[in-house]
Amino acid sequence: MKKTNGKLILYGAGSVILLLFMLVINPFGYNDLGYREVVETPTGKKHVIFSNGVYFKFPGSKVTTYPNVITISHRGTKNGSTVEGGLIPIRFNDATEASAQTVVRFRLPEKETDMLILHSEYVNKEYLALKGLAPYTIECLKNSAQLMDSEQHYSGGRAQLSQFFQDQLEDGLYLLDVQEKVTRDTFTNEVKRVYESNIRIAKDGKKVRKESDLKKFGINIASATIENVDYESQVDEKLKKKIGASTRESVSKQNLVTAQQEAMTAEAEGRKRLVEIEYEEMQRQTQAVVQAETQVKLAEKDMAKQKIAMEAAKLEAQKIKALADAEAYAKQRIMAADGALEKKLATYKDVQNMWANAFMNYKGDLVPKFQTAPANGASGGNAGLDFMQIMGAKAAMDLNLDMNVKDK
Repeated sequence: MKKTNGKLILYGAGSVILLLFMLVINPFGYNDLGYREVVETPTGKKHVIFSNGVYFKFPGSKVTTYPNVITISHRGTKNGSTVEGGLIPIRFNDATEASAQTVVRFRLPEKETDMLILHSEYVNKEYLALKGLAPYTIECLKNSAQLMDSEQHYSGGRAQLSQFFQDQLEDGLYLLDVQEKVTRDTFTNEVKRVYESNIRIAKDGKKVRKESDLKKFGINIASATIENVDYESQVDEKLKKKIGASTRESVSKQNLVTAQQEAMTAEAEGRKRLVEIEYEEMQRQTQAVVQAETQVKLAEKDMAKQKIAMEAAKLEAQKIKALADAEAYAKQRIMAADGALEKKLATYKDVQNMWANAFMNYKGDLVPKFQTAPANGASGGNAGLDFMQIMGAKAAMDLNLDMNVKDK
């Protein structure tokens, strides 16, 4: 029993010693996600662990950890970047100054050989960021600002400055040629002499550059951003005045455009009204012409009717005349034939009727109440009957009426 307990104690002590030894020499390592580790063995050999998780390493090896992406921030504030620097002072081509905020993310090489060369050059991520990436970022930004003046930048050149910045970060710094140039200030209208920086162009048309350290080590740009550019006070004052002048000019232009638009609208409305008046006048003229043509046609029709009526009247008159002539001729022939006996008899009849009616309506005495004989003894007669005989004889004489029937 004592031997068994002694063995257990011995085994336990050995396990503890072995565990302590393992903890001291630690032959296992662990690589976090988003990082890589450069492992240096005691014999001087190096290799890179890119995948995350547990890996075996030779006891006594030195491990240096790098993030896959190093962020260089120049904001003047702490935000968790690998390097957090202050604002970058830049100078534009017109000698005006500004302070810029940038954030650049550098992706470390994927090849083990490139990573080992980078490690042997900079030893750790802090030295790489402070002595390699941060200065290169500042140099690229300053060189980009030399390609434009402040007025070009705030007048729409922000995207161009960002393009210059990222292009140089990726492929190397431009070599610049300085040229003297005379310009006129857009605000003060003052003539001034400036020195303009231009990118040097090779004979093959490519930009001439300073070789990039990033390309030598296989580092790529994940992203590059110029977040803000804060101009010096004199640029801000100039910008404020220019904005005011531009605003006034814009308002003036807008007022001019409005006035022109109103004039065009009035002119268009006037032309429209003239067209309407012309159209209305044409309608009235057309209506008058139609009415006149209608009246002419009606008059022509009326004249035609009158002409027809006249012709009919002429024909009717001719007819009546013909009938009258015929009747007169007939009567003339009849009268010539019988000596107008019929008319004479009619006249004679009328005369006889007149004195007969007068005699019939006479209220006096036809025979005198008292008669006296003449001295010679002759009878006196009847005056009424004598009157009747006289009137009848007169009528016959007036009519020259021949009561005898003539033989044919």
